[in-house]
Amino acid sequence: MTPSRPYLMRALNEWILENDCTPYVLVDAGMPGVQVPEDYIDNGQIVLNISMSAVKSLLIDDDGLSFNARFGGVPIDLYVPMVAILAIYAKENGQGMVFGSEAGAPDPNKPPEPTKPKRDEKPVKPRPSLKVVK
Repeated sequence: MTPSRPYLMRALNEWILENDCTPYVLVDAGMPGVQVPEDYIDNGQIVLNISMSAVKSLLIDDDGLSFNARFGGVPIDLYVPMVAILAIYAKENGQGMVFGSEAGAPDPNKPPEPTKPKRDEKPVKPRPSLKVVK
């Protein structure tokens, strides 16, 4: 059978909007194909407001979620593959659905396993960075 997530996403989005609430989507920003502004990612996830007043050209199809939104006043085209959507819920009351049970879907309760370096490879250390302190 085809995945149920796209159908549930469309139905829940419509249900949230019809109840005069704001639909929010929780996204696993580390999944391949996710195109979201990196400055707003927190712990590998991002929450997106997909209400009609916040986005333009919203499309929820079988492959994913796409729309145009402003971040810091700058318009950005966003794309989220359907498998990267972890949840959709109403901002006002938290009503909605958490995904993760379909084959190929990430489990939101299981942290990603760290990758182990191969025998010949040295472990990659994070680069040092500076931070402005006021």
